[in-house]
Amino acid sequence: MSEMLTCFLPCRKGSERVPRKNIKPFAGNDSGLVEVKLAQLLATVEIDRVIISTNDEEILDYAQSLKSSKLTIHHREEALASSSASTDQLVAHAHSLIDAGHILWTHVTSPFVTAEIYTAIITKYWAALEQGYDSLMTTTPVQGFLWKEDAPINYDRGIEKWPRTQTLDPVHEVNSAAFVAHRDIYGRLDDRIGRRPYLFPMDKLVSHDIDWPEDFLIAEALANAGLVKT
Repeated sequence: MSEMLTCFLPCRKGSERVPRKNIKPFAGNDSGLVEVKLAQLLATVEIDRVIISTNDEEILDYAQSLKSSKLTIHHREEALASSSASTDQLVAHAHSLIDAGHILWTHVTSPFVTAEIYTAIITKYWAALEQGYDSLMTTTPVQGFLWKEDAPINYDRGIEKWPRTQTLDPVHEVNSAAFVAHRDIYGRLDDRIGRRPYLFPMDKLVSHDIDWPEDFLIAEALANAGLVKT
């Protein structure tokens, strides 16, 4: 593809659930999750530019120390960095920072999405555009008994009360590891996906997202044991 692909990496200061989550040491990386993620993104040849948007001075200092021509550092204003800032506001923020081409939105809290996986995601995105899709988002397929209120949502108990889970159609849980779309979609729809996104399924361990303290502990244990690559 001839148009540029820019990675947007939002990374605000602080965390209500895991203090200093993005920059605290993680699995032998002194600068933590942001160190892991920037190494992965800068090693992904299909990504032309990485924009990290943060209000965290520690993260700003670390990013500047990398001295990478591929990395653009944006000091985000505090109004867009509070816990009350919405994802919709960040969509507009990404649109304002990136003036053309395609946008890959990702997070430092997905430490097991490596350069090789980003390459696979981007390659599939280009193919999906040719197939009539307008965007891509990563998911974790769930094959289990899913209920809402008093009835299942992914199987019919009138046909079989307890089918084998292997036979259930998977329900896709959005894992937020990556969203890919053209900048025009951000402007037209105020969204990071279009009206026909391709669902890119990922392994549960690879898609592990760090949101709670136990998520951090599990991810570090997996990384230290070499069970999942960073």
